[in-house]
Amino acid sequence: MMQTASYYQAPLAVKPTAPMGDATRTNVNHLLAGAFSTPCSTAAHAFMQIVPPLSRFQVALDVLMPMLDSSVDITQRILVSYILYSLYAPHPIAINPFKSVLYATFVREREAAVRVANAGGISDNEQLVWVLWKILKGDGSDIGPFSPNTLARSPLPPKLRAANLTPDEEGSAQRTLDNAPRNGAEVNWSAEGRNERDEENESYSRAATLLLAARERVLSLAEQRALLPMLPKLTSPSVITSLDLSSILATNPALGHPLVTSLLTSNSDTGPEPYLDVLKHLPPTLPSFDLIGRLLRDSTSVTDITTGGKTTIADLVRTEMLGWFIHECIMWLDRAEQDEREGNISDDRFAKGVQNLCRFYSSLIKLSIVDPASDADSAEMAHFTLRNSRFEEANSLYRILAMGKF
Repeated sequence: MMQTASYYQAPLAVKPTAPMGDATRTNVNHLLAGAFSTPCSTAAHAFMQIVPPLSRFQVALDVLMPMLDSSVDITQRILVSYILYSLYAPHPIAINPFKSVLYATFVREREAAVRVANAGGISDNEQLVWVLWKILKGDGSDIGPFSPNTLARSPLPPKLRAANLTPDEEGSAQRTLDNAPRNGAEVNWSAEGRNERDEENESYSRAATLLLAARERVLSLAEQRALLPMLPKLTSPSVITSLDLSSILATNPALGHPLVTSLLTSNSDTGPEPYLDVLKHLPPTLPSFDLIGRLLRDSTSVTDITTGGKTTIADLVRTEMLGWFIHECIMWLDRAEQDEREGNISDDRFAKGVQNLCRFYSSLIKLSIVDPASDADSAEMAHFTLRNSRFEEANSLYRILAMGKF
């Protein structure tokens, strides 16, 4: 039966879509230019909303792929790499049609980073190489919660530098090019050693991802168990900065003591001072007092800031930050009381804070960590408890401090 032209409807894929295509490309370019501070997963979701399903592959070819070129900013290339991965994220990376492009980019960027490293420097594209490595390993979902800016600026420890990152494909190719060992035992030893190194890098990378994620969300118990054994390696050198510590302590207080202990004992160039400074400004909450109390009982050896010799974490915390911490707690509570009087807050943070601080200080006296008879130790606290003696805990502590003077 003959079909006339008047009854024929062109398939959707070949309908004229030039105007829509131009608008879509404009929207995509606008998204890529302004999404550096949003999570990669959010930007990828926005891409899916902007681009119709039947146009995504073509837009990826025309707009995204050219941005993998080395002349484009690192943050934009990180975002583009993640979006190319996320287009087929429900499926294994092996069937992603952009895998070969991502792999070629990885090889090229890795070679460039290794050349810089061999010359004694650190390449600007190290973070891009790590992101591509994660994607090619099938762990691209780990990148989703972080913004391109965060990924581009987060320092990488030596184990995750470009020279140590090798996907399975490159590893297989390298094994083919290597000279054949003389016997089967050498083959097994070489393969086992390489597999062990890959597994170690994979565990390290996953733990580093969890530690960075701990800044923004509460880790599950399973994630905490996976992270805790890796903390000494993640802090020497440190994956996080002192600026990250306060948010991790607020979001995941269970990580507080092992993380701070690892940071204070690490051989970092900055020493323990930046982390002690964070501890000085913790709010007067139960998790804060619990952390400081644990540190004041920690006998782990650490470098003495003043003498350069050896001391313990307990002595370091007592001499270098405890007084400052008490002072900052009092200042925090004074501000909370003022806000309460002005009607800016309606909760009981001030009353609870006074009670918890007084209980904490009483425990320090019982443990002989502070001397109630010493003005240097207790003068400020005595004035604070007197001002707030309407609270039972403050009244009791004031009597102890007053008796210590006589």
